[in-house]
Amino acid sequence: MFNRSYRIYPYRWITLMLFMLINISIQIMWICFAPITGPAAEFYGVSDLNIGLLAMIFMIIYIPLSIPVSWIIDTMGYRKSVSIGAGIMAVGGLLRGFFGTNYTAVLITTIALAISQPFMMNSISTVAAKWFPIEERATASGLALVANFLGIAIGQVLSPALFFSFGIINMLLIYGGFSAFTALVFIIFTREAPPTPPCPEDMEGRALMLDGLKSMLRMKNVWIMLILFLVGMGIFNGISTWIESIIRPRGFTVFQAGNLGGILLFGGIAGAIILPILSDRLQKRKPFLLIGMILSIPGMLGVIYTNQYWLLMISMFFLGFFLISLAPVGYQYVAEITFPAPEGTSNGLLNLAGQASVIFIYGMEILKGKDGSFRISLLALAGLMVLCVILILLLKESKILNTGKLLKEH
Repeated sequence: MFNRSYRIYPYRWITLMLFMLINISIQIMWICFAPITGPAAEFYGVSDLNIGLLAMIFMIIYIPLSIPVSWIIDTMGYRKSVSIGAGIMAVGGLLRGFFGTNYTAVLITTIALAISQPFMMNSISTVAAKWFPIEERATASGLALVANFLGIAIGQVLSPALFFSFGIINMLLIYGGFSAFTALVFIIFTREAPPTPPCPEDMEGRALMLDGLKSMLRMKNVWIMLILFLVGMGIFNGISTWIESIIRPRGFTVFQAGNLGGILLFGGIAGAIILPILSDRLQKRKPFLLIGMILSIPGMLGVIYTNQYWLLMISMFFLGFFLISLAPVGYQYVAEITFPAPEGTSNGLLNLAGQASVIFIYGMEILKGKDGSFRISLLALAGLMVLCVILILLLKESKILNTGKLLKEH
């Protein structure tokens, strides 16, 4: 006989929305210079690579912090740990606006913002597990990812408008004020967990972090997912970081770069909502990982080869819809196959692989053609997508989905 002393609370949606709000803020901070790379480089008197560094620093900082932050999340709890990150984000965002005339000061305050990011990113699966039943967790993770992509889309589209209307300094002050507001709202209204768990206690217990980490690293499926996140995030971060530089040789403007970055993200938002819901409804993970990777390849080829703006917009949307939807399904899949390892640990390990994709971003700049074209590096990334399709075929479906059905029936 299974224990039924569990309940699903409506406040889970408030908790998720508060979490989404601070994720929107930190992603705006990450991407805001990407669509104005050229003008920003001219303003600060530095190279495009120096401006790209303001985005890459988030990934560089994340790599050594991911596992320690996951330990903090699993030890201190979701509310305290994420509040620490939100507080650092608020201070860093405001200071970047106040000292925005100097590139060195902007770089230093961006490092502070980068330190705050793992507290948010590594908590996605934890929020889903603490507040949502098993049949809603991929959906909850998907919505949390939607917030990340919405923040990036806002930064891509809004930054050129703010830059040309008010200048870089005021743009950074506006973003800093928003970060402080979202941090304050989160700290006041968020809660650690509901009074009773959202699932049977048979599915609630988790192992210690180090034990969970050791067991994860012995699993073939986990290593496949790490490769998948490395490639997927490498493609997404690379295109997002160099979007203005990628399309500049084709004669497109800064505003068009911002719009294309926004289209990539809006496609991702749609995919991150729709496919995880279908995954939860059908109680399948592997088919959606496979579909997402296969159907994102045509979008990537369109980004590489088309010179027509409307076709480029369609390609960006298609790539975003299928590629980005891999993330929420992937988070939940790994949380399930590594049970009872802590969600913060599995989440952090995947994000660690994703942030290691900074090597792809730097490599894209190195492989840039004499005419400024990124075609060689983008074709290499498309080849890695084909490799990922083969690797996904080797995955085994999550067994915990069937366990969840059994517990629910009893």
